[in-house]
Order: sequence, then structure tokens, then C-alpha cells
Amino acid sequence: MGQHNPRNVLPRTALRGRSQSVADRVAQGLGLFSIGLGLAELLAPRAVSRAAGLDGHEGVVRAYGAREVATGLAILSSHDATPWIWGRVAGDAADIATVLFGAPEHGPGRARRDATLAVLAGVTALDLLCATALTAEKGGRRTARADYRERSGFPGGTRAARGAAQDFETPRDIRGPEALRPWRREA
Repeated sequence: MGQHNPRNVLPRTALRGRSQSVADRVAQGLGLFSIGLGLAELLAPRAVSRAAGLDGHEGVVRAYGAREVATGLAILSSHDATPWIWGRVAGDAADIATVLFGAPEHGPGRARRDATLAVLAGVTALDLLCATALTAEKGGRRTARADYRERSGFPGGTRAARGAAQDFETPRDIRGPEALRPWRREA
């Protein structure tokens, strides 16, 4: 069938910029959306607050903007966006709770609040669909992770390291408490 190509060891979805998965492309779009929304929340928190029916909550909106930008950058720079998309889902829950409890239930702000909740519900649905698709596609495990469980950290293994320092002599110019000095076996 041909020679073994080490580049084919990982699924294509694990290689940044080479994925053909629909879920990966949606995740990239959500990453860009996060950055755009976050910048708007950071640069114009009063306008975003007013549009969402959250007048007077500019500090919260600005903090959520920082979260959005950070999440968007993480999605775009990660080889596996799955955990970051799940992070978006958690952020959506925080956004919905903030609008539910921070915006007025009655009066002129109610229409803005209800429209904001409808938009948030749609974005949350898209985030959930993308997160579940990525989890299913990647098998629920992290891709491109090295497995170091069988390594000891000793070049010759643990057997070769055992007793290797038994002839160590503490230099004369190093002083310290008796408890930290090397133990000497009586001959």
C-alpha cells in the first residue's frame, strides 16, 4: 500500500489548519465571533449594555468582553478547540443568568431583555451543537497528547539510578542542619 507516513498517525482534525471537519470550521467561526463580540464589549460597554437591557452594568459587560476575547484566541490557536467551545457554553450560561437577573422584567427595558435572551438562546444552541459534535468527533479524548506514563525521568531507568549517589561527598563550604546532611552507613 505504500510507505508508512508518520504524519498520518494523528487524525487530520488534530493538525491545526488542516481539518476538513464541519465542526472544526464552525469552531473557528465561533472563535472569530468571540473575538469580535469581546472587542465590542471591551470598547463600547455602555452601548452593549444598553442594547442588552443591562443599563448600568458596564463593568460586567467589560469583564465578559475580556472573557470572550480570551476564549476566541484560545479557540483559534488550539489544535483541539473542544474544551474552549465547552467554555463558551459555560460563558453563555453566565450571560443568560446575568441578563435574566440584571435586566428589568417590566417597563421599556423588557423588550431589549427578551430580544437579548432570544439571541443568547440561539448562540448557546450553536455552541452546544458544536461542542457535542467536536466531543463525538474527537472521541472525548485529547488529541496529539504525548503519553509519559511509562517514563521515569531517569536516563537509564529507575534500576540504574538506585544507589547512584551513595558515594556523594558534601562539599566542605556547604553548611546546613545536621538533619539535611547525608546519612552515612557505619562500616
